[in-house]
Amino acid sequence: MSLKKNALPIAVVLILVLGTGVYSYINTEPPEEEEIVLKAFHAGSLTGPLEEVEARFEADYPNVDVQLEPAGSVQCVQKVTEIGELADVVASADYSLIPNIMMPNYADWYIVFAKNEMTLAYSETSRYADEINEENWYEILQRPDVKWGFSNPNLDPCGYRTPMVIQLAEAEYGDDSLFESLVSDYCGITVSEVDGVYIIDSSMEDLAPDTDKISIRDKSVELISLVESGGLDYAFEYSSVAKQHGMMYLDLPASIDLSELAYADTYSTVKVKKISGTSTGKPIVYGVTVPSNAFHPEYGALFIQYMIDDTGDSVFTELGQPPINPAMVDNLDAAPESLIPFISEQD
Repeated sequence: MSLKKNALPIAVVLILVLGTGVYSYINTEPPEEEEIVLKAFHAGSLTGPLEEVEARFEADYPNVDVQLEPAGSVQCVQKVTEIGELADVVASADYSLIPNIMMPNYADWYIVFAKNEMTLAYSETSRYADEINEENWYEILQRPDVKWGFSNPNLDPCGYRTPMVIQLAEAEYGDDSLFESLVSDYCGITVSEVDGVYIIDSSMEDLAPDTDKISIRDKSVELISLVESGGLDYAFEYSSVAKQHGMMYLDLPASIDLSELAYADTYSTVKVKKISGTSTGKPIVYGVTVPSNAFHPEYGALFIQYMIDDTGDSVFTELGQPPINPAMVDNLDAAPESLIPFISEQD
């Protein structure tokens, strides 16, 4: 099923079911006199576009205070499922965290709405910035005076996608020692091969990085300031994050940057074991949902509408994060009615 986006904004209103405290979605305006705090837990890499969406949303709904809470996507999901915090929107840099962790107890549906790709970010003061390129980056990172970083695979999708990229690079560049020389020699993350599939193990509380060589932070955007200040020479990031921060970055080969559906089979040859489970390599696709225990589900759905309508698409495009147009939902019957004109159902 494929539906075109409606050019007119569709909003929703809050209906209190007497005695239950349960709210339902209908296709009318929310009561603007009510003061609302809308909480959105989201991947750090979504901070730039969601700040733009927040400004537009609050201008149209001055009674709503949107509170954006960026974190690693695994942390965002676990805040709801393990800690018991309430959010009206959860947006993940890996859509599969929603069905794998939140469903069926904490979510009934999810929408995929944007893509990204992995890159290596750096600054003009990074060591060897004048010679690094798509063909020699891994050799540059191996040099003893170069420091580089990535985010924690147990907390952040960009973190578990980094060792995937490095393992895929072994085949791309014909060097089966890359993972060891870049990763395993400097932290507790290891890799083994089983029937042509590479299993990367990061499922330990202490990744024990050699901080003279690599830095591992909770979320990838925390590494940007280290590169900018000279504390790191390079950091694995999403290309959108590098663009939004004015960083220099490499366009890695599509066979390793996790960006292209055409390489889905290649990406699937790497898996990362994390504390929370195992992730298989696949193209980078972002997902969003309104948790089933959200305090203001109708406003959560309305905020998502602002993310995926034509103006929202323009924001994501301008900030280097290609939108999926139309956004796709896993279960059209379960999705809020207010979003139906803006989405299509996945095949």
